[in-house]
Amino acid sequence: MDPVTQGLVGATASKVFSQNSKLFIIGIIGFLSALTPDLDIFLRSDNDPLLFFEYHRQFTHSLIFIPVGGLICSLIFFNIVPSKYGLSFKEIYFFATIGYGTHGLIDALTSYGTQLFWPFTDERVSFNLISVIDPLFTIPIFFFLVLSLIKKNKSYIFLAVFWIFIYLSISSVQKSRATDLILNKIEERGHQSNNILVKPSFANIIIWKTIYEHENLYYIDAVRLTTSDQFLVGTSIEKLDLSKSLKWLDRNSQQAIDIERFRWFADGYLAISPFDSNKIIDVRYSTLPNKITPLWSIELNKTASPDQHIKYVADRKTSPRNLKELLKMIFFLN
Repeated sequence: MDPVTQGLVGATASKVFSQNSKLFIIGIIGFLSALTPDLDIFLRSDNDPLLFFEYHRQFTHSLIFIPVGGLICSLIFFNIVPSKYGLSFKEIYFFATIGYGTHGLIDALTSYGTQLFWPFTDERVSFNLISVIDPLFTIPIFFFLVLSLIKKNKSYIFLAVFWIFIYLSISSVQKSRATDLILNKIEERGHQSNNILVKPSFANIIIWKTIYEHENLYYIDAVRLTTSDQFLVGTSIEKLDLSKSLKWLDRNSQQAIDIERFRWFADGYLAISPFDSNKIIDVRYSTLPNKITPLWSIELNKTASPDQHIKYVADRKTSPRNLKELLKMIFFLN
């Protein structure tokens, strides 16, 4: 999730166990502790652009690291929280650990993937229930937190918790509706697929992106879910086949290794970019859910040395225009 939402959820969880007189300071501890796991963004390399993908949402986000992360945060807060609040180290550790612990769990609700069970497995857990940014989810949480501070009443915190569970429950129902719709469409098309991905589009749970594989093709569509269901026909793209698309590639080269690392990150959803044959895209992400408008890709170089890494490319220059199109899809604008 975005940092603001992460912080707000962490503050909410910590304040559930707070006294009314300490709502402010406990909220600050929970908020900042919930941001701490994302310090892993500094684990990157100028020479190896995929190092970021491997370490972001890895050990700092795992369940087993939560007590350690909470301890690190509490050691810092214990020395800077004013004594007038009367918080012991044990109390600070408790609230910091709660805030820290919400981070990986909330991230796992998105489609990006979080290594919750590191180091026992490198599987990226993705429940695909919410976009990494969703104002309708975040704004009410912020509103209830502010009210709790103004009124100095913890009851508003429980309203924030209630909203979190209600929104995620609605999203779960939406995902189920979208899944049923794409399964019916697969049958209608005469296709067969066990590899199906259903995820919310950017910043909402009305438009859902669907991807499924059939005969080495990825079919990318979208569904609009309100009081009625509408299928938004999309497009298709050939699944990455190195032997077909990249015959020139040395399978022992660093670029070949990097492709497999990128494949792991993308959960296998890779394809050659329709705009550049030297780029491999992550099919899962696009601003427009039923189009191929990749947010990121890796670029290969035929003249690269055997030990040279691929190039990471953020393809976000078309996002503002596509965002307008997405808003039209959500609100049914012509």
